[in-house]
Amino acid sequence: MGIAIELSDQHAQALSETARRLHVTEAELAAAAVRDLVARQSVDFQAAADRVLTKNQELYRRLA
Repeated sequence: MGIAIELSDQHAQALSETARRLHVTEAELAAAAVRDLVARQSVDFQAAADRVLTKNQELYRRLA
């Protein structure tokens, strides 16, 4: 899937410099950042759901 995004000059420069330093293309770096963000959100959501389920376990048992 291709996607086009608009970046400020400052962000575009930071992306270019970081990609150059890591020896990857700007597109590869941007894609890796998106994958990391999506994965982190999934982990964060699962951790929050687990906390709620554990905290309310007795209540859920009584309601069942």
